[in-house]
Amino acid sequence: MVSAMATAAEPRPASLPLPGGRPDATVRLRPLLCGRFTSPEPSLHRERGRLAGLRALGIGAAWTEVPVVAFLVEHPGAGRLLVDTGFHPSIVVAPHEAFGRIAGRVIKDVRVEPEQVVSAQLRELGVEPAEIGTVVMTHLHSDHASGIAEYPESTFVVSAAEWAAAGSGGRMQGYWGRQFDHAFDWRTVDFESAEADSYATFGRSLDLFGDGSVRVVSTPGHTAGHLSVILRLRDREALLTGDAAYTRRTIDETALPYRMEDEHRFRRSLREIQLYEREHPGALVIPGHDFAAWRALEPEYA
Repeated sequence: MVSAMATAAEPRPASLPLPGGRPDATVRLRPLLCGRFTSPEPSLHRERGRLAGLRALGIGAAWTEVPVVAFLVEHPGAGRLLVDTGFHPSIVVAPHEAFGRIAGRVIKDVRVEPEQVVSAQLRELGVEPAEIGTVVMTHLHSDHASGIAEYPESTFVVSAAEWAAAGSGGRMQGYWGRQFDHAFDWRTVDFESAEADSYATFGRSLDLFGDGSVRVVSTPGHTAGHLSVILRLRDREALLTGDAAYTRRTIDETALPYRMEDEHRFRRSLREIQLYEREHPGALVIPGHDFAAWRALEPEYA
């Protein structure tokens, strides 16, 4: 049995709603490209056959470029928040530190330009990192959590199941404790609590600000506590799938990745995403790691 990690961080259960909710609030969304890497195509979209495992490691397979992304959200009452943090500035000069030696076997050519670091992008927009009130973490894998140290003044929101998984996991599971184990204001949300209810096609949802503008929905499978985010824009909703759906092909063809923490739960979460898109044909659905989908996005959505 793996024992729980001794942590400097001491998360507290989030008391929902968080402050700042406004009746009928809508938000502004700015997608942020934080870097890129290459990975074997069969790692993103699992192949069948006895060589599937080798091809997922890149042996005899094509490699594809993968974006690393985060999102800036502006709420009229709660202020500015981030969804995920991208890479830490140190990755600019030491890209081999992005994932470590183990994951580095299937994740190569990590590239982060100095201006792509999220904090640098914020400053270019006239926003200091200290102005980010809330950071919502879809999960705590390196390409999402590496930049956490840049936001010591923020409140971090993560699912209770994800915090537990990250605390008992390690690099083999994609977690680097040093990236998230900071004595910051960590708040956990529990999708099994009485506050949780269903929303649209998702069985478990929590309304962060109590006004329907920012909802987190439980989408486990990629990790034990993965969550996705639904935002209410002025004329439609936006669903940020995180790694519950790597690409459009994941959604359109149920093309599963080679590796998942729990395939059954991944399939269930993906089905909820697929049904959501079917029932909300005008919604903006942004998969987690799809360059073609990313390049089709607008710089900002209101």
